[in-house]
Amino acid sequence: MANCPACGKHLKLTDYKPNCPYCGVNIPYYNIEERLQEEADVAEVEHVKVQKKIDRLKASFVGSPLTIIRIFLSLLPIGALMLPLCSITFSGPMIEQRTTDVNAIFLYDYVSKLNFDNLFTMIGTKLVGAGFTALLVAVAATLLSAVMVLVSFIAITCANGPKGKIRNIINNCIAIVFAVIAPVAFTKFASAVNAAFPQFFSGKIGVGIFVYIATLVILLVLNIIIAKKNEPVKYKQCYVGGIPAEEYEEMIANGVSMEEIHKKMDVILAKKDAERTAEEERKAAERKAKEEEELARKAGVTAEDSDKE
Repeated sequence: MANCPACGKHLKLTDYKPNCPYCGVNIPYYNIEERLQEEADVAEVEHVKVQKKIDRLKASFVGSPLTIIRIFLSLLPIGALMLPLCSITFSGPMIEQRTTDVNAIFLYDYVSKLNFDNLFTMIGTKLVGAGFTALLVAVAATLLSAVMVLVSFIAITCANGPKGKIRNIINNCIAIVFAVIAPVAFTKFASAVNAAFPQFFSGKIGVGIFVYIATLVILLVLNIIIAKKNEPVKYKQCYVGGIPAEEYEEMIANGVSMEEIHKKMDVILAKKDAERTAEEERKAAERKAKEEEELARKAGVTAEDSDKE
């Protein structure tokens, strides 16, 4: 069993009553005001932490015109992936020539149905092995670049957090690197297969990949500009027991005792209560004065009507 918080005597299993058998203090309610105040302090400190995160989140999205523009620019690369990234032309004996434009939707459908056994078999051949290895690199690089675009968009939510700005720039750079690797690898694949089957296959880069890379570069430049401007986050003023949160944190860091902090809180809260009471009394006096003025006005009107009669 525990000890009595008042006298420190050890309590037995038979001491189940709320009052201490030694000093008679009510154990559940002992020092309850101080404990409630401590719990209130903890709740307000947690509120301050959450509010700062909310303020940083708001600043990341709508903190300035540049951050608002960044939201739309972060979505542009996804739209660019819907454009033709490349085109592939097939032809052959008794096969009508057909050209297929490849975009993100086609690529997703292609990967979901891809027979990797056949792909690795083609990679293992001497004739087009290097070409199909390059194709695998091109597909992987495109998908990884798209993933980094999504990661960058999600990372905007914590752009004003610790290392948030540099993280956005790094994410953009990685997306651009993969986006550049993809067309280079595809060109190598198209050249290798075209060299092996010049009459049956050809491939060329589409305008979509250039638009995609351009949107990524623009987004990178914008993130660099935002990082250089480094506009401060506008934090909402929060209080802990009536003390400004910044001052409270400074007092804790300087080792000020909670007893002294609570004394200061009591003074501040008492002053606020007095101000609130004075304001309520002032408003009540104004209401009473208006009521008396209205009654006097009505009484004057009634007197005039009586004189006319």
